[in-house]
Amino acid sequence: MSVIDDLLAHNHRYVTQHGHRVLPTAPRLRLAVLTCMDSRLDLFGALGLELGEAHLIRNAGGLATDDSIRSLLLSQRLLGTASVMVIHHTRCGLETFDEDELQGELTTTFGERPPFRLGAYRDVDLDVAQTVANLKASPFVDDTEIRGFVFDVDDGDLREVLGP
Repeated sequence: MSVIDDLLAHNHRYVTQHGHRVLPTAPRLRLAVLTCMDSRLDLFGALGLELGEAHLIRNAGGLATDDSIRSLLLSQRLLGTASVMVIHHTRCGLETFDEDELQGELTTTFGERPPFRLGAYRDVDLDVAQTVANLKASPFVDDTEIRGFVFDVDDGDLREVLGP
C-alpha cells in the first residue's frame, strides 16, 4: 500500500466518526491566514482554530504571490473576511538557498528560467514585514487589519513582527 492508500483508509474511518454537518462557506471569524506550506505548522492547534473559522492560504514561504492575492480578494470580497494574519516561521527552507544560484540551476536543467520568484530570504522578520507591506500596497486586498507574525517551529510560540 502507498501512503495515499493509507490516507484514503484513514478517510473512510474519519467519515464514520465525522457525522453529517453543514458548515457555512464564509469563515466564522472573518479571518484569512497567509502562511507557509511547511508541514510543521499546525495552525489549528497553535491558534485554537476549529473547522469553518478561518481561511488558510498556503504556499512555500507564505508569500504575497499573485495567487495569494487572488485568494485574499475572493475571501474578502465574496466571503466576508476582514482580518488577515501573515505567518512565516523559523527554520524555513526558503532561508537555505540563494535565489539567483537556484534560478541558474533551474534554467540549466529546464532550458528556461521559471517565470516566478522562488522567494529565498535571509531574515524572517524582514520577510514578514515585506509580505505585510506588499499586501497593504495591493489595490485588491482590503488592508483594514493585516498583521504579521513568526511561528517558532520548535516551541510553538507565535510572536508579532511590528515593522520593517
